[in-house]
Amino acid sequence: WTTTHLEIPVESSSHPAAADVGVPRASILSRAFYRDFKMGRRPARCYRQIKNKPYPKSRYCRGVPDSKIRIYDAGMKRYSVEVFPACVHLVSWEKENVSSEALEAARIACNKYMVKNCGKEAFHLRVRIHPFHVLRINKMLSCAGADRLQTGMRGAFGKPQGVCARVDIGQILLSVRCKDSNVDSACESLRRAKFKFPGRQKIITSRKWGFTPYDRTDYLLWKKEGRLINDGVNAKLIHNHGYLEERNPAQLVEGAARVCRVPVHPEE
Repeated sequence: WTTTHLEIPVESSSHPAAADVGVPRASILSRAFYRDFKMGRRPARCYRQIKNKPYPKSRYCRGVPDSKIRIYDAGMKRYSVEVFPACVHLVSWEKENVSSEALEAARIACNKYMVKNCGKEAFHLRVRIHPFHVLRINKMLSCAGADRLQTGMRGAFGKPQGVCARVDIGQILLSVRCKDSNVDSACESLRRAKFKFPGRQKIITSRKWGFTPYDRTDYLLWKKEGRLINDGVNAKLIHNHGYLEERNPAQLVEGAARVCRVPVHPEE
């Protein structure tokens, strides 16, 4: 319901233009309201579809506003790979653009739930996508007499307005590594983060050990064989490639760790 639905007689109008032209006073008021109205940021649904090539910040694309998300790791990001064996992912099920505002909101929602229910030392949250694609807007004048000043679609290449991430189907948005006792809380935190994104997402419990690319059974067996070296939140698998004189004597192993990408363990 707006002021334009008011049935106000013309003779009751105090506006001089209303008496001459025969325009209701409510229409004059609504025009004045929209003339003075300042529009906010354009909704993210206007930029959800991936249409053109990537348009990153460069020496040709200047004046890009900063991304809203500046922190990509939350929780105990310095804990060793041995501490958190379980991992849960939030996976995108659509090909779309995800704004930096949505990423920041999802990070805050997920981090807040995990800190409240598990403690700040019980998890490591990582945002897996980065917003590099620049969004543009062709600003139109909304003041009085704007139709005489603006040129319509002439020179319609817009100015940078914000940044977003181009996401594909099956791409991981957020990952949480934790202990096995906190997997349910990690799933619930990612479920709450889903509401900050457009489109469809799925929550998947990983078979890998933490953030490593190795299955949990393979990780434990390779660790027992001495083939794995801790590397922060990841682990390096020792292969039997290279010159012997350039290898560390403590890292010399016999046999291949994989044959045709299939893990091989001598004990099996």
